[in-house]
Amino acid sequence: MLTDTLIEDDRWAALDFATLAETAAQAALTHLALDADDWEIAVLACDDSRIAELNTEFRDKPTPTNVLSWPSEERGAEADGDTPHPPQGPDTELGDIAIAFETCEREAEAAGKPMAEHVTHLVVHGVLHLLGYDHIRDKDATLMEGLETAILGKMGFSDPYES
Repeated sequence: MLTDTLIEDDRWAALDFATLAETAAQAALTHLALDADDWEIAVLACDDSRIAELNTEFRDKPTPTNVLSWPSEERGAEADGDTPHPPQGPDTELGDIAIAFETCEREAEAAGKPMAEHVTHLVVHGVLHLLGYDHIRDKDATLMEGLETAILGKMGFSDPYES
């Protein structure tokens, strides 16, 4: 199993979140030609209050957010738009992801998308962060968004960046 999921908020059960997270993470790694059996990701399914605590502690931003990620090592590319450094063994830990129920629910509703589709996107997004992808610089954002769109498309979901 690629993901080890801890559910702190029971509302996630309606989405079968553990299966959703596993499927999304597997799809991201498969798309990037990484063997999911070689890696581990810890996923925390929490609420806005808990993610606000984490956002304060790790990013000094005392507000809730949709998803946070903590890569086990720095893999980001030096040049804007370059592919990040691939993960190397023998450590199998890619990192940790936390996702907040209320924020995801609000965003899905605002976008007119099913909650499961939006959450799948955010798990893929978080996994890409663990692999060194980012969206701060313009070319990096274009690369990351293109990957998200391709991965989700293979899963049967629409482009999350389409207006």
